[in-house]
Amino acid sequence: LEEALITRYGTLGRAQDPITLRSDNGLVFTSRHYTRTVYQYGLKQEFIRPHTPQQNGMVERLIRTVKEQCLWLHNFQTLDEARQTLRAWFKYYNEQRPHQALGMKTPSTIYQQLAA
Repeated sequence: LEEALITRYGTLGRAQDPITLRSDNGLVFTSRHYTRTVYQYGLKQEFIRPHTPQQNGMVERLIRTVKEQCLWLHNFQTLDEARQTLRAWFKYYNEQRPHQALGMKTPSTIYQQLAA
């Protein structure tokens, strides 16, 4: 979470314009540590209803894509190998792979256009 905040805001601290973190009710997102961190940085937390993954459809689809196009294609020997492969795949996904929903542009291209 802290890495994402640094990427989004450039620093750690209370968010001036807080974002809402939408998630399922998994242990990671309901843990004391996570909820305390969310509160500490002034973010908002929102949970989908139990057993309704369609309420989180975009994330669920991304997870499926990661599995189909990356994870299931490899037989990782170590956790470090899996991390490196995922890091490279996400770099490709965000910086090189055109997305139909984005007019065949990459997410990084759209991000740069919005930031300008």
